[in-house]
Amino acid sequence: MREMFSEILVQAAKANPNLYLLTGDHGYALFDKLRQECPDRFINSGVAEQNMIGVAAGLSKLGMTPVIYGLSAFIPIRVLEQIKIDFCYENLPCILIGDGAGVVYSYLGSSHQSTEDIACLRAVPNIRILSPADKYELKACFELALTAKAPVYLRFGKADLEDIHSQQPQVQWGKPISIKKGRSDLAIFATGSMVAPAVRLVAEHYKDACLYSVPFIKPMDVAEITEILKAKKNVIVIEEHSVLEDLVLRWLKLQLRWRVGRE
Repeated sequence: MREMFSEILVQAAKANPNLYLLTGDHGYALFDKLRQECPDRFINSGVAEQNMIGVAAGLSKLGMTPVIYGLSAFIPIRVLEQIKIDFCYENLPCILIGDGAGVVYSYLGSSHQSTEDIACLRAVPNIRILSPADKYELKACFELALTAKAPVYLRFGKADLEDIHSQQPQVQWGKPISIKKGRSDLAIFATGSMVAPAVRLVAEHYKDACLYSVPFIKPMDVAEITEILKAKKNVIVIEEHSVLEDLVLRWLKLQLRWRVGRE
């Protein structure tokens, strides 16, 4: 997934002379090709992530397209207030990249784990949250993020577990991607790096279940998910995040009951 990100970033920089990559002293090898081909579009802000967000916001106000990269424990967690004030309150376009989302950096301790990034940003206005499952979803999500006239947070894990798709899927804001259609009354929703374990779970234990990848955390197409839930009695949500995120599923269930009751 990182290799794909490096490739699509270089392609985007070549196509858009106003695109700049900002990093807080992270990802040197990842950006070797960008520095070789577009050296004037690489900005290493050093270990000063909060200042980096301010610099990126200034670039955005000048009509540039800032792509801001860091480990998800730093982008967005360490700079949450700056993201809220500098980008989201003014609805300035940018793409925030959170690498190593979830617990893939568990061996480095809690300082590098990020199991709260979605919850923190979900409450902030105007920002969109993307969580692709593999390199193909990453490419589709990044291309969509480039068209957004708003702040976008794109999170992914340190390394691919396996490819979910054989080619780039068609994506639309807010809509889940059907991975497997099933005949049972069970629907499984997974996001990010948890989609690969979900695929194995279905193959080994729930062969008739429906499986969906959810790369769009915010906005989320509640109407479409509600339609899926109407035909199912059981739902499993798999994510590398706080258990408090189950509140979202509970809310969807309440919406479903309310709509079914009215019909």
